[in-house]
Amino acid sequence: MGIETVAVYSEADAEALHVREAGRGVLIGPAPSSESYLRIDRIIEAAKDAKVDAIHPGYGFLSQNGDFADACAAAGIAFIGPPGDVHRLMGDKKAARQQVQKFGVPVVPGYDGDDQSNERLIAEASLVGFPLMIKPSRGGGGKGMHVTQSAAVFEAILPRARRESQSAFGSDVVVLERFVQKPRHVEVQVLFDQHGNGVHLFERECSVQRRHQKVLEETPSVALAQDLRQRLCAAGVAAAAAAKYVNAGTVEFLLDASGEFFFLEMNTRLQVEHPVTEMTLGIDLVRLQIEIAEGKPLPFSQWHLIPRGHAIEAR
Repeated sequence: MGIETVAVYSEADAEALHVREAGRGVLIGPAPSSESYLRIDRIIEAAKDAKVDAIHPGYGFLSQNGDFADACAAAGIAFIGPPGDVHRLMGDKKAARQQVQKFGVPVVPGYDGDDQSNERLIAEASLVGFPLMIKPSRGGGGKGMHVTQSAAVFEAILPRARRESQSAFGSDVVVLERFVQKPRHVEVQVLFDQHGNGVHLFERECSVQRRHQKVLEETPSVALAQDLRQRLCAAGVAAAAAAKYVNAGTVEFLLDASGEFFFLEMNTRLQVEHPVTEMTLGIDLVRLQIEIAEGKPLPFSQWHLIPRGHAIEAR
């Protein structure tokens, strides 16, 4: 694209590929990420010193941090992703569930209310029924999640789940959801420009996981008939629209054996598995992200997008 690139790196990554490939590199701290890649102040300082116009956050560290997006905006630097308020909304599982439901997106039956007393949670758990999942509202990566098989087990585990949530995410707010038995995990790639135009880039299946981390991702999903695919992808666009989304993002769903699907969460960034979408559609998602951040409209409509072939990523 003819854009000069500046890479930031910690002391441990001085010889990393991204540093060697970039036009120049800037050291931002020692090896621990808390002293380098998670330091908003140091990254903004490096960006100002290098006189950059925009920051692409990648898909780790601060990529879904609303405060980082706000700091970029305050410094006059384009953040290649959605604004801070969108990160905060969709990063809160309780708030995200409440918001997408307003736009007709199905969610797993459960409880996401404001009354977080143990007594209320125990009562709501009995109403939802078992097996039941306890999930930190602000969690991610499977941390702090617990499946409970009975009311007695739920009452015993609830205090521990809330402590883990507080320790890992700074909040003991939890969401209760019916545990979907043997689901498939199917996600929808979406793309929205700054002018209100949005499309889906079809689905990726990532049901093969270990410890709640994806191992294989593929597109198309062999589990979806065309009608189900259309409804699932339309729900992905609706969920993104509910958040007033901008740039690239992914809406994740659980698909049960009956063909019902439920909103799980939204990743407000590019994902590691984005190349399988690129390979079957012949597009460059990072280029499109940059063009959207520049204020350009999407270069295509939904009907232009026709996937070809089948792609699998292993990691």
